[in-house]
Amino acid sequence: MPRASQVLDRVLVLEMVRVTEAAAIAASKLIGRGDEKAADAAAVEAMRTALNKLPMDGTVVIGEGERDEAPMLFIGEKVGEAQEGAPAIDIALDPLEGTTITAKAGPNALAVLAIAEKGCLLNAPDTYMEKIAVGPGLPKKVVRLKNSVEENIKALAEAKGCEPEDIVACVLDRPRHGDIIAELRRLGCGIKLIPDGDVAGVIATADPDTGIDIYMGTGGAPEGVLAAAALRCVGGQMEGRLVFRNDDEKARARRWGIEDLDRVYRLKDMAKGDCIFAATGVTDGSLLEGVRRLAGGGKTTETIVMRASSGTIRTVRTEHRKG
Repeated sequence: MPRASQVLDRVLVLEMVRVTEAAAIAASKLIGRGDEKAADAAAVEAMRTALNKLPMDGTVVIGEGERDEAPMLFIGEKVGEAQEGAPAIDIALDPLEGTTITAKAGPNALAVLAIAEKGCLLNAPDTYMEKIAVGPGLPKKVVRLKNSVEENIKALAEAKGCEPEDIVACVLDRPRHGDIIAELRRLGCGIKLIPDGDVAGVIATADPDTGIDIYMGTGGAPEGVLAAAALRCVGGQMEGRLVFRNDDEKARARRWGIEDLDRVYRLKDMAKGDCIFAATGVTDGSLLEGVRRLAGGGKTTETIVMRASSGTIRTVRTEHRKG
């Protein structure tokens, strides 16, 4: 367990909850409206406003993209009230993880945020990342990106004392995962295909109630760092490797200080030291209940907030009587 960070002690856990709540509530007003960009923009603006009220010297290291692509919460943006002596904080965020989900009123859309001391979160470029993740209580390196699907499933089944057909894998429902899905089915595994939201998919491996044993496949690199921060808090194993589609993406990675483009990142390479992770449900899902309207006005939110140094996991249900 990592040491407690005195820097993070000054940024209260409850404040992180308020930030993700604000983004979730803003996005919830556009659930099922078919406008992904509007839902994302509402969440971004609300999260930025909430972050700028906090007494910290915050830097966005995982955000909405580079400055020329994102008007707000871009990589490198400074947030918070940087008063004298304010703690220096690195921030990874996704104000609306699941923009398509929200636009279509699907499950598992989240507002997500992770913080750590400066230099403790991987400054990942906005590219793809190949990922594999399992929950806590398993032998070290039980699954590896370098192994085949069959090797990983058989090793995981042996570690869990079950048969491969008892394993349930979570995979993003994308054409690029056709070979993974075919191999899992050949092995007799159960597969939970998700339309979006791979942060929730990775976290699900650490929650026995979901029935998910392993996450595998390729999704966003920023989401990989957020998921790694969450697993640092609850336990588990994860490996990630950046996937580049063209020379421009490789050049972008090098601009952010990444020289070894084939490096396999383990959990502590992506999120080290003490971390705080918070996620608020926008739509109902396996992890959290979505934003709900109260009779007579107002809303309810459900948030999970976790800290690596203490190993605490809190579920916060809040009634917002205004708005």
